[in-house]
Amino acid sequence: MNFEEQLSAKVQQVNDSLLSALPSREVKPARLHEAILHSSEAGGKRLRPVLLHAAHDLFPGSTDPMPAAIAIECIHTYSLIHDDLPAMDDSDTRRGQPACHKAFDEATAILAGDALQPMAFELLVSGYQNIPEVALDLVRMLAETAGSMQLVGGQMQDLLSEGQEPSADNLKYIHQNKTAAMIRASLQMGFRLGEKGGDEDLITIMGEAGNSLGLAFQAVDDLLDVTQTSEELGKDAAHDAESGKVTWVGLLGEEKARELATTHTEDAIGKIEQVGGDNAFLLELVRRMLERTH
Repeated sequence: MNFEEQLSAKVQQVNDSLLSALPSREVKPARLHEAILHSSEAGGKRLRPVLLHAAHDLFPGSTDPMPAAIAIECIHTYSLIHDDLPAMDDSDTRRGQPACHKAFDEATAILAGDALQPMAFELLVSGYQNIPEVALDLVRMLAETAGSMQLVGGQMQDLLSEGQEPSADNLKYIHQNKTAAMIRASLQMGFRLGEKGGDEDLITIMGEAGNSLGLAFQAVDDLLDVTQTSEELGKDAAHDAESGKVTWVGLLGEEKARELATTHTEDAIGKIEQVGGDNAFLLELVRRMLERTH
């Protein structure tokens, strides 16, 4: 299969597994599970679970990476639901459809996000109960990533920085934690499940690759926010500027922001090549992330 076919197959596998893992609409309380499925079925790139699979496939082992992939997608989806709330980023659309709080209500959206968090850790514990040392590592990685000093902390700092004088150090802190942390965790968790998952030096390098890739991803996101339409993005375009958010485009301008994305991408590619293994798919995915249009 060529790259597009491999990517499509991986995304479909993630979609099927995610919907199989989540409670159906018939399970009480039905409204809560309808809200969870509304946000989960909306599609999206499934970038984080695909990255996790690609990292595992560098040195593939016999352990199925899918439970970990679904777990990280649950955390990602919860974060999007909460980010869109009026008290946060106040976005009306997500993945081309009404945000969860617009399709339902704010209280239901909050609870849908709340429910997805323990689901993620339940998936890790049940999926890897026969290899407790690996399960413990995965739970630790995801818990640290989703906590107050990374994902949630980055969102807090993002809110505190609205309307403030932009600074490169502050912006890098926000992006390393709000965006790059989850991409870093995707690569490290996937690699941990492979044949060389016990090599701490290689896991560290994968983390460095994930950090650079996450910073590149956010720089591209900032560019798309000012160059694409809401229909093309599947979410509110120009929302960052309207809400006074700090972005690389606002701080550096479009040309420098594009150069920054390229530099971080090249660094991520170098780190992945340093790790080695069957990296053709992952390297191509990293290159495509720089060129994406939504």
